[in-house]
Amino acid sequence: MLDHEAEAAHYDRTRGGVPRTGAAAAAVLRLVPPGARTPLDLACGTGLVTGRLVRPGLRVYGADAAHAMLRVAAGRVPGRAVRADARSLPLPDASLDAVCAVWLLRLVPFAADIVAEAARVLRPGGGLITTVDKDAAHDVGGDIDAVLRPHRRAGAASDGSGPIARAAAAHGLVPAAGARFTGRGQGRTPRDTVRKPRAGRFASWFRGGPAVVDELAAALAALPDQDRRRPDPRYRLVSFAGRG
Repeated sequence: MLDHEAEAAHYDRTRGGVPRTGAAAAAVLRLVPPGARTPLDLACGTGLVTGRLVRPGLRVYGADAAHAMLRVAAGRVPGRAVRADARSLPLPDASLDAVCAVWLLRLVPFAADIVAEAARVLRPGGGLITTVDKDAAHDVGGDIDAVLRPHRRAGAASDGSGPIARAAAAHGLVPAAGARFTGRGQGRTPRDTVRKPRAGRFASWFRGGPAVVDELAAALAALPDQDRRRPDPRYRLVSFAGRG
């Protein structure tokens, strides 16, 4: 897992920056319940998405566990960024209209606990909005994917849409609308992809030890057009509504 304290200084630049986060924010806004006033953006990071969740009457707050991320976020959403564990929010029951979790659940082994906490702080009729199946979104059916696919562990992702839906149902949240958005500038190149398994970046789904990593790296290095980006991924957002 990334050290988000250390990553804060260059996180935006290496994660698609404004183009990707603008697309994400627009998709999230489509799913925020009508009439919502106080959404919370969980794991808000540097606040790049949080600061773009803008529409009349909406005052969005951000929460993150990393001090360095929050220092950046505080400049984008002044007075509305707080340090908090997503499993134990410093908020009373039924206090929020919506909770957003963009690219969070895939990073942790306790996604169900985060869903439970979101359900606790949502008002009746409030909505949980989250990305799911992020790793699968990067499989765009190209030559890089043909190399990676045999090494994927089926069902290993903590943000799998099935487990997340079951966790939501266990706390009275029912499926609502969904949306998709393009990860602009996030298409992979063979040369960049070679470095990722060596750095442990595919830990959520990669199956194999050092010898398999070497085999994978050789296959990726043999692909043509080493620096040409393949198609951008299409990320998936789902939402769940609280009863009432």
